[in-house]
Amino acid sequence: MFTGIIKNIGTIAGVNRENDNYRLTINHGLNDLNLGDSVSINGICLTVVDFQKNQFQVDVMPETIKRTNLAEISVGTKVNLEPALKPNSEIGGHFVLGHIDTTGKLLSREVTENSVLLTFSIPKKYNPYLVEKGSIAIDGVSLTLIAVTEDTFQVGIIPYTQDETILGSLEVNQTVNLETDILGKYIYKDLKRGYQDEK
Repeated sequence: MFTGIIKNIGTIAGVNRENDNYRLTINHGLNDLNLGDSVSINGICLTVVDFQKNQFQVDVMPETIKRTNLAEISVGTKVNLEPALKPNSEIGGHFVLGHIDTTGKLLSREVTENSVLLTFSIPKKYNPYLVEKGSIAIDGVSLTLIAVTEDTFQVGIIPYTQDETILGSLEVNQTVNLETDILGKYIYKDLKRGYQDEK
């Protein structure tokens, strides 16, 4: 489990593909990384299978490739990194599982006085899990929903987030990983089940 507070921007140093399986090598600046640790890479929970001082490797299953933007990365690509939540960690964002629901594309960016407003597409089936002022993880970054339509949503990022994550360098039409709020999913499912039981 993670919080959506990015701790480091890593760089893809290697992409090895064998059939439908990928092994990624990532240069990083994280502290206390160990074999078997879970790390969020652009919001995806993956396991460290090998590591050196400033580099680690993860294996990626075909299902993960299908649901995320990892198929589009290459050597040199920057990625958001967050180590797994520890029992004594501060929860500064929201509960992020690292299980990507779907991908979306950046539709527009609007610079305001002290932030950048980003509008993304999202498949309509995930709309029930989005609520204004609720949470969403975009490439692993915990953000607050400003506006929601049937198939889009908008968030704002402050200068710190622009500098400390890869969201500040996103380009229009670029694909991002999206994880909706797990609490919203459970509430929606429970309410839907209750409604069906009443019928």
